[in-house]
Amino acid sequence: MINKFTKIIFVLVTIVTIVLFIPAITLATPTQREGIHTIILAQGATSSLELDLTPQERQQIQAVHQRRNKEITAILDSSQRAKLAQHLRHGNNLNQALEKLNLRSEQKDFVKAIMQLTNLKIKAILSRHSLIIGNK
Repeated sequence: MINKFTKIIFVLVTIVTIVLFIPAITLATPTQREGIHTIILAQGATSSLELDLTPQERQQIQAVHQRRNKEITAILDSSQRAKLAQHLRHGNNLNQALEKLNLRSEQKDFVKAIMQLTNLKIKAILSRHSLIIGNK
């Protein structure tokens, strides 16, 4: 009886440990799409520099952009990711580069939803910024 209870506890502890550490391990692994994220991020960085944002606000906006990039690249196939990176390297902004890809209608809908959500998140950050500035 005690031996069976010990085995159950051991299995539960092992499962909890795996569940807690797998996301950290996954985040620590490099991805092949990292170059695309860097290119897209570099294009979005200049807009936040024009405002008098705090480092925390800049970091929040950067995180929103990174999540957008990750979500967009997740819905693209490998050839589309390569073409996107190429268009971005040639000076196109993200919207122009996405328009040049042959996206399926489902992909276009996903990209549109991702962009709208990203814009809402950034507007929320900027509205908090303006409220803080207004209270000073």
